[in-house]
Amino acid sequence: MKTSVLPTIIGGIITLVIFFLDSLAFNLVEKFLIYAVFVIVPLVILLLDRDEKNNMQQKMFTAIKLLHIPAALLTLASIMSNKTWGLGNTVIPGTLSLGWVLFTLLLCVYGITIITNHKGRVGELAIGAGLVYFFVGGIWFALYQYQIHIYQVSPSTHALNSVHFHFSSAIVPIFIGMLGRIMTKKSWYPWIVAIDIIGPILIAVGIIFSKPIEYIGVTLFACNIAIYTTYLLAYLRKSSVRNKSSLFLVASCLAFYAIVVISICYPLLKRLFSLTILDFIPIYGSLHAFGFVLFGLIGWIYMVNSSKKKVLINEA
Repeated sequence: MKTSVLPTIIGGIITLVIFFLDSLAFNLVEKFLIYAVFVIVPLVILLLDRDEKNNMQQKMFTAIKLLHIPAALLTLASIMSNKTWGLGNTVIPGTLSLGWVLFTLLLCVYGITIITNHKGRVGELAIGAGLVYFFVGGIWFALYQYQIHIYQVSPSTHALNSVHFHFSSAIVPIFIGMLGRIMTKKSWYPWIVAIDIIGPILIAVGIIFSKPIEYIGVTLFACNIAIYTTYLLAYLRKSSVRNKSSLFLVASCLAFYAIVVISICYPLLKRLFSLTILDFIPIYGSLHAFGFVLFGLIGWIYMVNSSKKKVLINEA
């Protein structure tokens, strides 16, 4: 456990430097992409580390752990070559981004093996889908670095899609899949998973083609998260377990509710303080990325580890 946390610690230090060192000239979206690459992905790897695996999955997972750091460094070099080294008009940023695309492809294939090896288990379908969506985020990142226009959509939109698939689209299905592992069977759970898989696609399509489709996707996705957080809080309240996992999971849920409250109050705050949506983006992004996603991942990691310890104690 201590050894496997090292990539996240190193990634966290790199991320802090990038967030506070303005001389690198990274924009906010690129900073969140680096945060996802160096912090969120290794936490996901750590979360899945204790899952039971067959021989093929174990080999793939070992490769994922070994290749993460090189792929993350290539991602950093890709953005730096574009913004810091002045090579934005060359193919170098795009070529370097292919390292992350290949790594997320490996995550995608591993996610597919989870789905195929656990047929009939809806929660595992959600976890596998989350890993597949990392690959979609990797493709959007490469399109952004190559500065490719699709259907007259600017590369900056590709960057937003990449962030969307590295955070919400990938992480929420994983969270809902983890919830499926601990909850009693509910008739509505398969519907939550289905909407959770379809929602990110609607949002991405809507960003490119149609605002109404985007709004529908966002609404469905937000309702899904609301159901997840409400059920999780109810479960934690009834559970006799009071440990670090409960603390972080509750904080994750509260971060989501804070986003909802700010969104509801946005029109009033905009009038009172002459704020624009650009002023709220860093607040939304921070609450989601550092609150809901980060605390949620840490909480589920503690939950998995405590469950495994109980099993080992009972077996002893």
